[in-house]
Amino acid sequence: MEVKIGVQYAPRELVLESAQSPAEIEQIVTDAVAKGEGTLSLTDEKGRRVIVPVGKVAYVEIAEASPRAVGFTVR
Repeated sequence: MEVKIGVQYAPRELVLESAQSPAEIEQIVTDAVAKGEGTLSLTDEKGRRVIVPVGKVAYVEIAEASPRAVGFTVR
């Protein structure tokens, strides 16, 4: 699962690949935002942890990971 997190005042979004299901990720984000304080913490496929202050989260996009094209392709 590809997760994109928009952070306020940051020029780029954070992108990570997660082994969790979309429902699990949505529940983690919903719980963190409902608290209103603290942090949003997600772990990627390699075990790295991304921690963002909840007050700075602009949006979270959850999408299926798309295979990346290698070389020259015609679409």
